[in-house]
Amino acid sequence: MGTSSITARRARVCVLGCAGAAALGLLGGCIGPRYVRPSVSSPPAFKEASAAAYRSVPAGTWRPARPQDMALKGKWWEIFRDPELDALEGALEIGNQNIAQAFQSFMAARAQVSEARASYFPTLTVGPSYTKSHLPSTVSQGAAVGATASGTGAGTGAPGLGTGTFTEVSLPFDVSWEPDLWGRIRNTVREFRYAAQVSAADLENERLTEEADLAMYYFELRGQDSLQDLYNRTIEADRVSLQLTRGLRESGIDDDQAVAQAEVTLANAQATAVGIATNRAIYEHAIATLIGKPAASFALPVKLLTTPVPAIPIGIPSKLLERRPDVAAAERTLAEANAAIGIAQTAYFPTLDLSASGGLESSALGTLFSAPARFWSLGASASETIFDAGLRRATVAQYTAAYEADVAAYRQTVLTAFQQVEDYIATLRIGSEQLARQQTAVRAAQRYLSIATARYQTGLDPYLDVMTAQTTLLADQQMEVTLRVSEMAAAVELIQALGGGWSTERLPSASSVTTREAMSRVARSP
Repeated sequence: MGTSSITARRARVCVLGCAGAAALGLLGGCIGPRYVRPSVSSPPAFKEASAAAYRSVPAGTWRPARPQDMALKGKWWEIFRDPELDALEGALEIGNQNIAQAFQSFMAARAQVSEARASYFPTLTVGPSYTKSHLPSTVSQGAAVGATASGTGAGTGAPGLGTGTFTEVSLPFDVSWEPDLWGRIRNTVREFRYAAQVSAADLENERLTEEADLAMYYFELRGQDSLQDLYNRTIEADRVSLQLTRGLRESGIDDDQAVAQAEVTLANAQATAVGIATNRAIYEHAIATLIGKPAASFALPVKLLTTPVPAIPIGIPSKLLERRPDVAAAERTLAEANAAIGIAQTAYFPTLDLSASGGLESSALGTLFSAPARFWSLGASASETIFDAGLRRATVAQYTAAYEADVAAYRQTVLTAFQQVEDYIATLRIGSEQLARQQTAVRAAQRYLSIATARYQTGLDPYLDVMTAQTTLLADQQMEVTLRVSEMAAAVELIQALGGGWSTERLPSASSVTTREAMSRVARSP
């Protein structure tokens, strides 16, 4: 029989053997509990977004978008219609290092799935070797002849005598495989697939957190710009008041006490204005870090906070479970823990190991591929634990308890999600009403200052009344800016609590988590 026909026959035997082994693996069952998503109760609607909550709210205050079953979509920050914020959010996706770190964690989780799947298949190893050895001349000729006869090598000296030099060429192959009779490998693959889904959801949650932080820092910075503008206008007004007071003193209408009071008012405003610049710098540095730039090379121009709070679509509570990545991560963690129970339960069943070895061995390279140089062996072994003092039972109990703990964590995550949405709806509604009333107070304080200034100029009242009116107006205006910033921050937090337009439809399925499509899906928000 020729070498080519022998090789073809070996290939057919190998294919048939692998197919038979695969069929043997499919005969086994898959041990482990069937996963069912735990039920959670959700209210029919958010209480703080109901019509009853807005009956006493004055016109012009914030209200959620209607109808209530609407949902955020796409790039959520575009709802604010601020081009500068849009540009910063785009830079965040590219340069944020926390998002990059979370993405690489997802890539590592995908790789673990491939590692687990490798156990489905046999392991083939090859170890070629070439050995040339020489026996010392003191060794008897009989030992050399005996060594040659045993097949360990061939002498290359005179016939019947031998020189003690031997050559061995070997090309062995070893195959080992453990059939997945009880589903240990299948449950392991499932566990890592679910873990990769958890990592994908964590990546989306990290992305949403970074996007929300950027938006809040941006509005805080614009709030500082508005405060700076307020104090700049206040300082200018105080300078005018000081000049007026000095003029009235020179004319004999007022005295040095009024001038001193005006100087104190101006100095206090100037001191506070300096502190505002510090706060603005801190927010600007934070934004630079979020978008992946050194703080020293990043700057934002001054711009007042004029962005209005948009009408945010709230949706219904039951849909919230599909829109929050942290809820999705908690649910996929449950599936992962359930698969771990199945892995632990397979320890109750025996394991089967199949092995085969074969190859070529000769005393000369020229005869290595001849038929007489072939060797092979087949083997199988099984093992079963007879006594382990309750180790397997304790292990299953451990993973079962971990699963139940994850069930509680999942339900707590859902409850927290409902709470956060209710909290920020109430914060927006009440804060918007408070801002409207504060704006009324600012208008009243401006009128009070105009009256006090006019009466002081005519000599009817002392300058102390003007200073009191100035202090009242500045405090009311400062509170107005603070409430505007708080209102914008609450809007961002509400959007974050609603999931930022994300949906579980964008989470890669367990079966496709290792595909290129899954990688591209989580690499960038649509």
